[in-house]
Amino acid sequence: MRVTIKNTENDGNISLQESGGFAIVTINRPELKNALTNRMWVDLKAVGKRITQNPKNKVVILRGRKKLFSSGSDLKQFNELSIDEANDAFRMMEEAISTFERIPLPTIGVINGPAMGAGFQLALACDIRIGTTNTLMGFPVGRLGITINQAFAKRIADLIGKSRTMDLVYTGRLLKPQECYDLGLINYLLDDDTDVNHYAIRLGKKIIEQSSASVLAVKRAVSFNNPTVSIPWETGLSESVDPVDFPEGVRSFVEKRKPNFKGKGHQ
Repeated sequence: MRVTIKNTENDGNISLQESGGFAIVTINRPELKNALTNRMWVDLKAVGKRITQNPKNKVVILRGRKKLFSSGSDLKQFNELSIDEANDAFRMMEEAISTFERIPLPTIGVINGPAMGAGFQLALACDIRIGTTNTLMGFPVGRLGITINQAFAKRIADLIGKSRTMDLVYTGRLLKPQECYDLGLINYLLDDDTDVNHYAIRLGKKIIEQSSASVLAVKRAVSFNNPTVSIPWETGLSESVDPVDFPEGVRSFVEKRKPNFKGKGHQ
């Protein structure tokens, strides 16, 4: 099923395609580098919440149209806002970004181009990120007088450390593909001969083959000490094995076959 939330501002929209266990979310405003308007941030949050309502969804893929991810928020729109309206807009950005961060499913970001500012934050909200030779990441907020909140700063610092986070803001420099990979901002760096969208699907299928109980447990566990992320589901954190998937996983290993998991998330 394909759902598109239309936006009348320069035809920007957020689309959601649900099929074969995948929820594929696409930011569509390529003529303006997929910059999100305030309305698009609201729509993105709504799409994130919609994904969790479909029990058939197993993996989320977040991407931008063409060889782009997102340049962040539409700065031209910010020029028309009051200070109070701008602060409200940043709160909505964080709500949309954290909605995807907290989705109780594995999330894959396809960073096939620039991911800047709030677009950079949205990319970091994904569990796994796939980069290409077009990937460019940065957080050049200093030239705009933006004072970032704790949640924004922590997403970066958790991956690259405090000093590098401060360096990004102090200098406003942009990170090229290899540096993004070396710093752990992207998990996979593809060459020009590899179709990034097909690669994301193959990676998602590999994830779907795993025990959903294991996948969800590690997502919850790694977020456990992060005060900015509250994972809204239970995965038996006090236990070390899933009562359904663990016996099947061990049995399939002994029998040298692929497991047929039916535990949490496989209903």
